Amino acid sequence: MTPQGHIEPDPISKNRLRLWLKLLKASRTIEDELRRHLRNECGSTLPRFDVMSALHRAPQGLKMSEISKLLHVSNGNITGIVDKLGEDGLVVRVPVPGDRRAQLVRLTQRGLEVFETHAKAHESWVDDMLSGLDALDLDELNIRLDRLTEVLERKDNV
Repeated sequence: MTPQGHIEPDPISKNRLRLWLKLLKASRTIEDELRRHLRNECGSTLPRFDVMSALHRAPQGLKMSEISKLLHVSNGNITGIVDKLGEDGLVVRVPVPGDRRAQLVRLTQRGLEVFETHAKAHESWVDDMLSGLDALDLDELNIRLDRLTEVLERKDNV
């Protein structure tokens, strides 16, 4: 305790805060670059790419609520993106058998082709951005980030 009665923060708490800020800066830097590439080279957006990516991993289709849960965004955001993807012929909505109100969203053949083209470019951009990291750097970062995720998920379940 300091003379004014102020408790000094635990030095490790400052390190945790610095870590959070560094993770946020790295994530935003990568995300900003991906947004720029998608806009300039594909005429698309990161939210559209994310929705198409989720649908690509679920060829049977997903309900709107499932997409929003996977992407951690509101149903309203997803609705606008899916509507625009539908207008562009990249997705289709199909009824869910036995549930008149529910619909599944699926990539069309054209949507699949567009997504696969964008995904290849996306991988190339990420590879280029992270090319300064060698195999050891990548292994160590992956191990540490897996550990971070494990700690966070454990806290979530407590």
